[in-house]
Amino acid sequence: MRSGGISTLILLLPLLLTFGYFAWFPIGNAVVMSFQETNLVDEPTWIGLDNFTTIFGDPLFWTSVRNTVYFTFLALLFGYPVPLVLAVLMSEFRRGLGLYSMLAYLPVVVPPVVAVLLWRFFYDASTTGVFNTILGWVGLGPFEWIQSASMAMPSLVLQATWANAGATVIIYLAALTSVRAELYDAVEVDGAGIWYKIWHVTLPQLRHILLITLILQVIATFQIFTEPFLMTGGGPNNATTTILLQIYNYAFRFGDYGAATALSLVLAVFLAIMSAIYFRATRSWSTS
Repeated sequence: MRSGGISTLILLLPLLLTFGYFAWFPIGNAVVMSFQETNLVDEPTWIGLDNFTTIFGDPLFWTSVRNTVYFTFLALLFGYPVPLVLAVLMSEFRRGLGLYSMLAYLPVVVPPVVAVLLWRFFYDASTTGVFNTILGWVGLGPFEWIQSASMAMPSLVLQATWANAGATVIIYLAALTSVRAELYDAVEVDGAGIWYKIWHVTLPQLRHILLITLILQVIATFQIFTEPFLMTGGGPNNATTTILLQIYNYAFRFGDYGAATALSLVLAVFLAIMSAIYFRATRSWSTS
């Protein structure tokens, strides 16, 4: 108080009230709604845990969980290393780095709806489709892409990686500028090659950023919605129905807003617990 705490609190109060009204109040309202039956028009009815019983008893719940985990796995397997590899390769260029950064970030500025619909056109399963035509030049295909239950999810991961990798590339490029040049000079004197420098200098110096981007990507991929909604609608045969798409279906297809908010709450709690475990498990490595 003696150091000006009251004046600081007064200055922060408008921001805290605004944040509380637009952030915490909707969250609290959603928690209450998850225990109600409501259509957002009539007076809600308190039904206890019935909404949770509904979502856990729905066969599509476990399908959506499995699809979401599968998407997250593929996105981490292919999408997580790509920005790092691009950033390291781009940092080796002494000239034209600004141009390469702009080209890497360009997909991010494309509106997501436009990008998804564009890729949906590219994924035309006919022999005249864009991707099938290109692959046909080397004797491959045609492939069914998003029309195939086995290829639909990898196709979504490919599009999502293209659309979102640029932002992470810029983060890694900024982090690479903080790596001391004398560390590279020291290993170069010992005759180390580029792969040795990456493994023993670059990655250890970027471990804090890598930990943050990893958990952010996991959280983001668990909330995948735009790609399956616009590109496949959850098909074929529910092969791309994700948790967020199921939340949308509950709310806007079935009008069951209670079940939708209950599923949203389950997802939020799961991500919160997973994040807490992740940060606790990696605390020693991130601070070393």
